[in-house]
Amino acid sequence: MNRKDRITRTLTEAFRPDRLEVVDESHLHKGHEGAHPDGESHFRVRIVSGAFAGKTRVEMHRMVNEALAGEIAGGLHALAIEAKAA
Repeated sequence: MNRKDRITRTLTEAFRPDRLEVVDESHLHKGHEGAHPDGESHFRVRIVSGAFAGKTRVEMHRMVNEALAGEIAGGLHALAIEAKAA
């Protein structure tokens, strides 16, 4: 399973989102520090979930980062998060 699929699965299980989009933007960062030659290093996540109700933007981002801690530890270099409450 590739990283995009793992991120999608992890966030779906953690937040049961109403909307989820995971975009691999690694191709935009080729040659930059932290970019892997094989890609799968830079991602953008757009997520809308009821789990974020009443949370601040910082709290929502922390929740997503905590859910993806394994991916981050495993080489995910950059994660852009756009999170909203449903």
